[in-house]
Amino acid sequence: MTVPETPAVPAHFTMSEDEIIAKFPNRLRGYDLFRKMGSPKHVVAPMVDQSELAWRILSRRYDADLCYTPMFHARLFHQDKKYRDEQWQTNEDERPVIVQFCANDPDVLLKAASYVVGQADAVDLNLGCPQHIARRGHYGSYLMEDWDLISQLIRKLHENLDIPVTAKIRVYPEVEKTVEYAKMVEAAGAQIITVHGRLREQKGHKTGLADWAKIKAVKDAVKVPVFANGNILYYEDIQRCIDATGVEGVMSAETNLYNPALFSGKILPSWQLAEEYLEICKTVSTKSSYIRAHLFKLFRYSLPIHTDLRQQLVVAREVEEFSLVVAELKTRLIEEAATTTPPFDADNVQVDEFGYRKYPHWICQPALRFEHDKQHSKSKRLLNECQTSEQVEQTSEQTEQTSKQVENNSNETTEDSDTKRQKVATA
Repeated sequence: MTVPETPAVPAHFTMSEDEIIAKFPNRLRGYDLFRKMGSPKHVVAPMVDQSELAWRILSRRYDADLCYTPMFHARLFHQDKKYRDEQWQTNEDERPVIVQFCANDPDVLLKAASYVVGQADAVDLNLGCPQHIARRGHYGSYLMEDWDLISQLIRKLHENLDIPVTAKIRVYPEVEKTVEYAKMVEAAGAQIITVHGRLREQKGHKTGLADWAKIKAVKDAVKVPVFANGNILYYEDIQRCIDATGVEGVMSAETNLYNPALFSGKILPSWQLAEEYLEICKTVSTKSSYIRAHLFKLFRYSLPIHTDLRQQLVVAREVEEFSLVVAELKTRLIEEAATTTPPFDADNVQVDEFGYRKYPHWICQPALRFEHDKQHSKSKRLLNECQTSEQVEQTSEQTEQTSKQVENNSNETTEDSDTKRQKVATA
């Protein structure tokens, strides 16, 4: 294990903590910030093109206590007003909210962050994005080899921004290095640290379980509030995570996208949440690509059955067009639910042999992916059906250059099992 050496007081620390407090006497720090935001336990993660205002409004209706914006590119946010106006939406009722940026230039980050002062509770630095575009742009988790730059980015905001700075990190293979990394982020000025308990390499098909033990180690080592990210499939997992790690709050990324009612503990039909989301979109300007991606996720397990409606979602552009598709799908799903034997009982949900809950396809539920040996032909067919659906909603790299019909989640996480048939779920 190699931990980068840093001087006792880095050269870019141009002010002491006492001087910073004197400069910003009313700016909240650590637990004061946490309490001012209502001591949030349920946190919606920053998700590229997916945690937009309309979705944040929906999530708050189902007990999300704190929402992060999508990750914004600091340079574009500062230089391009059109980008800034398209990406950054809020309203007077949307608090608390934290705005997340990716960056690799401290001065540019400060200029970008200055635009949201007065409209956000804090600014977060993305240090976790594992995607190839982050490697090309040298930001997110690809700064993990450059602790000095990370410290400079955080310190620039800590010494100069009127609102607090927070950070979202990933872990290293070694718990000791992970702890030292988090302590460096804290020393630079981060007032809340979110720990995604996966390595940078754990993404896509290589994603596995998040390491709650490393999250606990960070929580035990730092003096600021910590949020945990990873392995949240069901409502009960939230308290399990808190009990295991001691964190103040739990952040959900992809599970929130498939089940925005996650934090409420309610078991709801997909069409109900889709209709509610579309009603919000009638009052909040929302890109059609965002709407389409959300509907594909909400109806993930129904669209492989109703393939004709899947294609209609692909070509829809206006909220009214999406609403027509959802209305037709709702009619079909209600008919299916009425004729299902035995009827689904939300108070008596069965589990499969591996402990995963057996919901009918019209119920909002976490995304489960399947890996198994050749003997599990039934599961293999189910995998193929889900993959067919994803070919429409997710095309990874090529979608960056085309329609943005992307299931592009920079904080994608998954859960696996040690069985031959491995169900992988993202949280």
